[in-house]
Amino acid sequence: MAEGFFERVYEVVKNVPRGKVTTYGDVARLCGNPRMARQVGWALHTNPQPGVIPCHRVVFANGSVCTGFAFGGKDVQRAMLRAEGVEVSDDYKVDLKKYRWEI
Repeated sequence: MAEGFFERVYEVVKNVPRGKVTTYGDVARLCGNPRMARQVGWALHTNPQPGVIPCHRVVFANGSVCTGFAFGGKDVQRAMLRAEGVEVSDDYKVDLKKYRWEI
């Protein structure tokens, strides 16, 4: 079951456009399992295609970047988002009203 769910997570995250972010909960809802936000995090932690599956575009429900970003930490995630035009505050938060991917 986890494998099928992980594949759905990867497909959803591949669709998040450059310059936008989504939340772990949003991804879980789009995968049909709204209570599985933590499992979305685990799926992205084991991202089999970094660079293809843009997991850096997924943030917490309050707009915070992940403190344990699997590919280099919160500074790397912030830099990747900023490179795409997403403003990330000095306290590592994204304004979801401005940058959230509207599905």
